[in-house]
Amino acid sequence: MLQQLVNGLILGSVYALLALGYTMVYGIIKLINFAHGDVYMMGAFVGYYLISTFHMNFFVALILTMIITAAIGVLIEFLAYRPLRNSTRIAALITAIGVSFFLEYGMVYLVGAEARAFPQAMKTVKYDLGPVSVTNIQLIILAVSIILMLALNYIVKQTKMGKAMRAVSVDSDAAQLMGINVNSTISFTFALGSAMAGAAGVLIGLYYNTMNPLMGMAPGIKAFVAAVLGGIGIIPGAAVGGFIIGMLETLSIAIGLSSYKDAVVYAILIVILLVRPAGILGKNIKEKV
Repeated sequence: MLQQLVNGLILGSVYALLALGYTMVYGIIKLINFAHGDVYMMGAFVGYYLISTFHMNFFVALILTMIITAAIGVLIEFLAYRPLRNSTRIAALITAIGVSFFLEYGMVYLVGAEARAFPQAMKTVKYDLGPVSVTNIQLIILAVSIILMLALNYIVKQTKMGKAMRAVSVDSDAAQLMGINVNSTISFTFALGSAMAGAAGVLIGLYYNTMNPLMGMAPGIKAFVAAVLGGIGIIPGAAVGGFIIGMLETLSIAIGLSSYKDAVVYAILIVILLVRPAGILGKNIKEKV
């Protein structure tokens, strides 16, 4: 069981990176970006080509992938979401689903639908630590995820752009009156979230050694569940929710429910929405009419 908890912690760190993108975008423009999971898929493919074609070092490929997926996120926001900024919520939601399908089947058209092996950029080394064993790849995934989460927290809490993000999330009109460029701030938020998703795609490709154009569907929805579980719109909540979902999924496999691991995750979502709709770290705020 201890070994499964360790495995769940590793998987949960990837879900946490994905959930951060969902929660940041929702927090600033109240949009559930269902294309976010497909940016994660794009990250895996970008990393694949950088490592296999250009023979880049893994960490160099990881950084370049984050830059490229950040640019993809900004482009999606500029072309698909910005024109609908003042439209109804349902119009933006339908557009997000459309962008998701466009990315998925655009990649199917370009690279084919078959799964392919992610290049092993480093040799796997196993460490036995008493009752549990971990590999160097698992340690790298956990370390990179924690570093990226801490960096994101620093950007949001300590930098000028982070203060602008928080201001826009509270009241975009008031932020604009104070001289904040709302469009640039929202684009930066998409860039940050997409960079995290791209990093998650490369890490999970290295971990599972497989990838395909539809690989972002299930993890994207699970990351959304993680964001809701922790409290959507709350950055620490997304991280907590990601780790919890990763552990729940791994433990459900350990007790023989591997065929129902996805159902376990969605059942948790239903329970949370019934018992605590605001999430673990969220607060129920009464709106004045």
